[in-house]
Amino acid sequence: MILFFFTNEATAQKNTLSGTIRDKTSGEPIPGVNILIADKQAGTVSDSLGCYSIDLTEGTYTLTFSFMGYNKEKTTIYLDGDKKLDVHLVYDGIILREVVVTEKKDNQHVNSTETNAVLLVIESMRNLPSFLGEVDLMRAMQMIPGVQSAGDGNTGFTVRGGNADQNLVLLDDAVIFNPSHLFNIFSVFNPDAIKDLKLYKGGISPSYGGRLSSVVDIKMKEGDMHNYRLTGGVGLISTRLSVEGPLQKGHSAFIISGRRTYADLFLKLSSDENNRNTKMYFYDFNVKMNYVINQNNRIHLSVYNGQDITLLTNLFGFDYGNTLGSLRWNKIISNRFFSEHTLMVSQYQFNLSGDVGQTSFLWNSLLKNINLKSDFNLKLNDKNTLTFGWQSIYHNLKPGNINANIQGIMNTNIHLTNQNGMEHGLYASNEQHFFNDQLVLNYGLRISFFQVMGPGNHYTYDKTDPMKWQVMDSIRLEKGHFYDIFSALEPRLCFRFLINENQSVKGSYNRMTQYIQQAQSTRSVAPYNVWYTASNNIPPQQSDQYSLGYFRNFFSHQIETSFELFYKDMKNISDIIDNGNLIGNEFLEGELRTGRGWAYGLEILIQKQKGNLQGFMGYTWAVARRQTHGINNDRVYYAPNDRRHDLSLSGSYTITSQWVLGLNFVYATGSAFTMPIGKMFYQSSFAPIYGDRNSSRLPHYHRMDLSLTFSPDFKDRKEKRFKSTWNFSIFNLYGRMNPISVSFAQKDGKPHTSFFYIPGPVPSVTWNFNL
Repeated sequence: MILFFFTNEATAQKNTLSGTIRDKTSGEPIPGVNILIADKQAGTVSDSLGCYSIDLTEGTYTLTFSFMGYNKEKTTIYLDGDKKLDVHLVYDGIILREVVVTEKKDNQHVNSTETNAVLLVIESMRNLPSFLGEVDLMRAMQMIPGVQSAGDGNTGFTVRGGNADQNLVLLDDAVIFNPSHLFNIFSVFNPDAIKDLKLYKGGISPSYGGRLSSVVDIKMKEGDMHNYRLTGGVGLISTRLSVEGPLQKGHSAFIISGRRTYADLFLKLSSDENNRNTKMYFYDFNVKMNYVINQNNRIHLSVYNGQDITLLTNLFGFDYGNTLGSLRWNKIISNRFFSEHTLMVSQYQFNLSGDVGQTSFLWNSLLKNINLKSDFNLKLNDKNTLTFGWQSIYHNLKPGNINANIQGIMNTNIHLTNQNGMEHGLYASNEQHFFNDQLVLNYGLRISFFQVMGPGNHYTYDKTDPMKWQVMDSIRLEKGHFYDIFSALEPRLCFRFLINENQSVKGSYNRMTQYIQQAQSTRSVAPYNVWYTASNNIPPQQSDQYSLGYFRNFFSHQIETSFELFYKDMKNISDIIDNGNLIGNEFLEGELRTGRGWAYGLEILIQKQKGNLQGFMGYTWAVARRQTHGINNDRVYYAPNDRRHDLSLSGSYTITSQWVLGLNFVYATGSAFTMPIGKMFYQSSFAPIYGDRNSSRLPHYHRMDLSLTFSPDFKDRKEKRFKSTWNFSIFNLYGRMNPISVSFAQKDGKPHTSFFYIPGPVPSVTWNFNL
């Protein structure tokens, strides 16, 4: 309140100019548009809905609306009261041949009040090298400092020393539990259906909650409100096709997009019957519709379904996938007050089956949540913008129903206890400007709650022996009743201090709390990792993260640099005991231990986004450690994603107007893992004896990728309706063997370690078209 009244000026009567900025062709709102007022040190930026609002005294003003990839729009207006001015920008098509990491004005890198946030635009990725011809925003995101890849050709990732389950991945606000296909090789995001991706590594808004490390907010395209369009691509392993257009011109639009791999179709041509009976493919299906009720109300409906199907010679198979939907209502209450109300449903299912001779089994598991939230944005004055809202989520976790059958001998059904919970959040934050916008503070608070619900079971363990918990008692949780209740206060703070137009200092602090988490073997990339909720045995995870950065532009903003330090302290982090049993285990909590973790590091980013030669270099030096009672004799050990050095280089060179050369290079310290040092006879079989936790290292990782993009009709692409490009890529150009997983077995009676890697080089060619 003191900060608010400090800047609540009693000056001349001001009027409010507000409106919405949209793409003139498609009608999609454009967030991040810069609105500058000539001859006056004032301006603003459109929000996520494309809305803007600015307070001015009576007079005549010339406003410039600019956004990369669009023609600038200048408008002169006389303001003698509150007025509404909607603007439509014309897309100029130039961005299709640029390799741009983020879309922004010249000095937004320095001037932006967002810290630790990066925006990736799908069109800017088209010219970069791709794996098997698939443009993938998740893989491109892994090259950003502070983000670590899970391995070769892998879309799995961790952020700033956190675990993989600590990343909140959203598609049009709906949670995606597993954002990958084919054991993390491809992401679930069809590039033709996606508009952009925004990653928050820190400085996370109080409107987000439920994960410790990061937020990946992905938005689908809205659909063209004026023209019908056909977009697609044909590659070596998949085909994509999207159609969009108006349902009612100027008032409603749709986009329908699909993608499918077809390796299984080629297997049917094999002379080997086993190959003909093998299935291995995935598909994605996206639908989005939006309807403009009037100038103040708009409704959006998004649906996604994606599945992986694998069947090996009718003997063994599994399938898994995500299904989700979101319904959003955007309302402009006044020229200063906006609201957004969203209902979301997310579901992830996994099925495993086998049929060998007289023995068969079937395992089904399911994760589901129903999410309802409201967000409000209120511009109090030209120096204070207040955001606030609430959220409620119902979690339903079904770890498995297992049926095992031996014909004529045994038929067993095992039902693992379901877990249910309600998660709630209330938040408010204020963005405040001081000293002519030289200093900007964004401060807020999120209050979160979690309630354990029945039906279910609570187990009490004898924890005398930290290496082996024994079940002492159980309590049946009745349906519809609430039991354990957890709560947390989560303060958030960001600041930006502008030294001059070329340099600034930014910092942030955020506390995050996570009430559901994932039990995952460090040696497995399988999609059946088990999720569980906070309980009487497993408290919620919590983290406190601090960051401080220096941002500097050189040579008239052609070169952008940043240097950021971060420190993250985590408590109640779960880890698995040696030889822990995760699959089909009713007493999973007895295999888990909780402790603390911490990570710290330095991130450096240098990028050039103008001219024929464009690209960026990212480097991270970091340490990630854990200490858990009952694991590694209570001694400190490295986290599995601890990597001392991580270097990424990405760039493109425009040879001619039709040819663009792209290059990626990645180097990283090898990941930590636990090596077995012997074996023992345990429960009627041999089990490995492990050494110190994560005391071994995979070999150093490095890889180079090369691409060449040809645009045959670039010279007259503005006049032609049909446009196409050819992309030729080589993944892992010099054939480096980079292990992505490790397994242990016996060979000649001795423990044997095997590494799995993707052989290289991997060439690909993709034809993309737009009609």
